[in-house]
Amino acid sequence: NRSYTSVTSWVKKQDNRGDLIPSSPPGCSKRGAELRRCAEGVAVRFAPLLAGYIWQRQPFRLRYVPPRGETPAHIGGTTLFGDNVEDEWFIVYLVREITREFPGLAARIDDNDGEFLLIEAADFLPKWLSPENSENRVFFYKGELHLIPLSETHEQECDLSAATLTISQALTLLSTHSEEFLAAEPIRTAVYKRISGYPEKIQASFHRAHCYLPAGIVAVLRQRPSLVAAAVQAFYLREPADLRACRSFQTFPPDQRVMTVVTFTKCLYAQLVQQKFVPDRRSGYMLPLPSHPQYKAYELGMKLAHGFEILCSKCSKVSPDSKRNVLRGPLWERFLSSLKEKNYFKGQMEGSAKYVELLHMAEDYFQQSVTKPESSVEVSPGDEILTLLQTTTIDLNEFEREAASLPPEDDDSWLEITPDDLDQMLKEARDESLPSANAEEQKYDLEAVAESMKAFVSKVSTHEGAEMPWSSDESHVTFDVDSFTKALDRILGADSEELDSDDLDEEEEFDFLDEDDEDLDAENQREDQKESPNELIGSLKSYMNEMDRELAHTNVGKSFTAQKKGVSIAGPDSGAEDTELTPIDVDMNLVANLLESYSAQSGLAGPTSNILQSMGVRLPDNADHIGSNN
Repeated sequence: NRSYTSVTSWVKKQDNRGDLIPSSPPGCSKRGAELRRCAEGVAVRFAPLLAGYIWQRQPFRLRYVPPRGETPAHIGGTTLFGDNVEDEWFIVYLVREITREFPGLAARIDDNDGEFLLIEAADFLPKWLSPENSENRVFFYKGELHLIPLSETHEQECDLSAATLTISQALTLLSTHSEEFLAAEPIRTAVYKRISGYPEKIQASFHRAHCYLPAGIVAVLRQRPSLVAAAVQAFYLREPADLRACRSFQTFPPDQRVMTVVTFTKCLYAQLVQQKFVPDRRSGYMLPLPSHPQYKAYELGMKLAHGFEILCSKCSKVSPDSKRNVLRGPLWERFLSSLKEKNYFKGQMEGSAKYVELLHMAEDYFQQSVTKPESSVEVSPGDEILTLLQTTTIDLNEFEREAASLPPEDDDSWLEITPDDLDQMLKEARDESLPSANAEEQKYDLEAVAESMKAFVSKVSTHEGAEMPWSSDESHVTFDVDSFTKALDRILGADSEELDSDDLDEEEEFDFLDEDDEDLDAENQREDQKESPNELIGSLKSYMNEMDRELAHTNVGKSFTAQKKGVSIAGPDSGAEDTELTPIDVDMNLVANLLESYSAQSGLAGPTSNILQSMGVRLPDNADHIGSNN
């Protein structure tokens, strides 16, 4: 598991790794050739999806990996996806589809956060699962998510009681008990929902915008549309030293610019358009007034040109043919033949504009994702750009004719989120977090609020924290009086002499036995301690009743809501000390206090909303003051 660290203070790099392992015996002599053919088959099968995809940092790439230690030979790869987390979830979709299309493969995928699929389904995981024992237990197999349990009752070849599993052990278990290891439906639903919408979602992730660019960049992007990502990243992560190359613009001078349409991903477009940047006057890139109808196209083109110039200034001057030679080998010929058999070119005439466009995307995909890195020369984006400039004919007149009839650019209103949109997004996320299907009914059920809070208070917690009562079906916690008093005896001791002086003073001050002599001797104390638990409870009730009568003469009772039935609390002038006291409505006071606390949060995070939402209870939006709600 490789972990990428940041080289600049404001960019967090992340990586994604997927392993594909055949379920054939490890000792099979044909494993290497079989895996290489399988990798080629995966590349051809998913070429229609991957050829036109624009990756944020690195493409999804699988290669044969020889056996190493306890890890058998497999197909694996690592992708640096950078700021666009959707690239990672697209890879999850690809890995799932690969195991569906190639049922002889099992796949696992993780990133620098570990088993991030489990993080996505954290609310539904079994209690036994933890980061310490989850390694090599989460797999895609035959298109479904599988979770190998910690232990099993039936006999198996591998010891599942161990905290960790090796890859070989996990594959043996999957091949024999895959149906039993199918992840629970809530876990699968949580993960599958995150990758729902693919492959149609790919087109929705693109954004097409007009850009006023040098003709050389337009020609390069015609050949390699994916280079737009490297150019945006170069501009987005620019340093003062990089901008020195942009004072003269030796590669892409601004004197021959044309209007064109550039395809970005939404992440790349947002990074480019949100950057505030004023070009150096010596560069020649002057912008019109902001009121100009094409100001945004000029600004985007200026920023993108800076990115391309920075890339070219960092090139290593590799031979122009070093990477083009890759497209002349037998692997490329076999790959191109497979694409034609799979109808990749969609019946287009060879040599037509659409055919050439598809061919360029296939070449780009082959060079980035299919060619084995260990046998090819790694060429930087700047080297690739300079090579394309030397081998591509730039027809400025043709570009200007096309600029006269450009298709409309995409609406970028998605960049702005209104307060109503944000509220709706938060509401949807909050509703999805509710554990029960009848969330709408629970929203305004105040009885459920009271019951959930009482269940939470009575729940037994451990050193790992408090457990939230997700449903009201759990059995109530019982109170054993005898066990409780015996536990107190063990803690405090059977003799009252073991209490300190402060405890004795308090015992004397709150004596509720109404004895004539205030100083109790030791013999009476020992007799009192021999009272049965029922007698102790009776004395406690007597003490509580006496306290209620004293508080009845104050205003304390007015702060609580009493039950409607019964006799009113006697006032100070009533002269009826023995009048039956009206019991307090505990549930009403609990809910009222919760609503008052929730209202005081003013829509922000707070203790009431955090606790209740953790228990699956959502309070309604409080439009009025708490006083009116009562």
